Amino acid sequence: MTTRRYSPTLPPSLAMSELVCKTLDHDATDVLIDKWLEHRNDAYWDWFLRVRERRHTALHSQLQRGEQLLAWSKGDFVPENIFVRTVDTARLIPLDRTWTTHVYHHRSMQDRKLSMMPVVFTMLPELMLLRGMHDHGCDDVFIIVTDMKRAEMDAATEYFKLVCQHTFGQTLKPSAEREIHYQHMRLKHTLEHQRRTPCFPQIDLAFRAILHERRPPFIILFSHQPTSYSQIFFTHPLFVPASDIFFDFPSGCPNPCCTEDCEMIRFPRRGLDGAAVLPVKRGGGKGCVFRRVRAREMCNWIDCNVTFVDEGGEGSESSRTSSESSENGTRGAAGVRGQVCSKCKIVKYCSAEHQRKDWDEHKRLCVKPTPTFEGEATRQYSYSLTDSPR
Repeated sequence: MTTRRYSPTLPPSLAMSELVCKTLDHDATDVLIDKWLEHRNDAYWDWFLRVRERRHTALHSQLQRGEQLLAWSKGDFVPENIFVRTVDTARLIPLDRTWTTHVYHHRSMQDRKLSMMPVVFTMLPELMLLRGMHDHGCDDVFIIVTDMKRAEMDAATEYFKLVCQHTFGQTLKPSAEREIHYQHMRLKHTLEHQRRTPCFPQIDLAFRAILHERRPPFIILFSHQPTSYSQIFFTHPLFVPASDIFFDFPSGCPNPCCTEDCEMIRFPRRGLDGAAVLPVKRGGGKGCVFRRVRAREMCNWIDCNVTFVDEGGEGSESSRTSSESSENGTRGAAGVRGQVCSKCKIVKYCSAEHQRKDWDEHKRLCVKPTPTFEGEATRQYSYSLTDSPR
């Protein structure tokens, strides 16, 4: 049996990693969410209130298929009353869905019996929103804990962009290989000199192994240094939060006198301009581990597999999205066109039956649009939805 060796240019395996993985299941996530609601952070509370106040313009200026949406229309400030339009199925689903977090850290933290729950709690609002953007593929969230400072995190970000650009589904050129090895050696020596843990080869190994083996929509490098921030890496531009929704999202810093550049978590409030997107190659071909991503639109009833045709008349087969949809067997019926809820005009269904089934959840969001939008015509038929579905 051949033993795999570590190299910055070869696909690694998680089995090679020496980092300790602590897994927080769905129940642990529920506990953290309840604790976060109990000790409400005023900055995030104020931001969600602003989302609620501008809901009329936000809801109806983003009706086009594929555009992101965050809506809170009724009820108390709890995740089940805040809805996010997913980027892979265009459904409006509440934020109360939990997830499993895999936290990779150096064994010294385990020796000191440090809990990983504070790591997740620190970025809980961001994780809730990022998880809420996906219908499929975000049941598992991956975090690598480091103690890198700001400049080191910036250098590591550029390194991972470089290595993903040239080693994921690409033929590695000698010049690119030399540059990857040089940047790897430079980061390795910098972190060793500063006595950072874990060492950079272990960070690099775990990071690229997670990308190769798990193919997540995003992965996080968490730094517990007070003079740094935690970086979120996205594997496709579609997975980046929209700037017109998150432009004033809190920085996470508890200091009220801090500037916008003072961030505990580098959440891309400016959209793609401020996001760390890994240039991984997608599609067919040798070495590609990520499948193509295409936005699609499905019936808002969570158990329905119908995918609507787009405006060009193409069937659901052509608008199917990434690997998660294929693995879950979601196939649409060719020729089905979405029919809009006639009250709120922001969700679509394939039938009146599925509209009725979704009402217990959708009623927490469904509100009549402002008069500005009431006269707007839609190209789809509408079902009548008042106090309850017929």
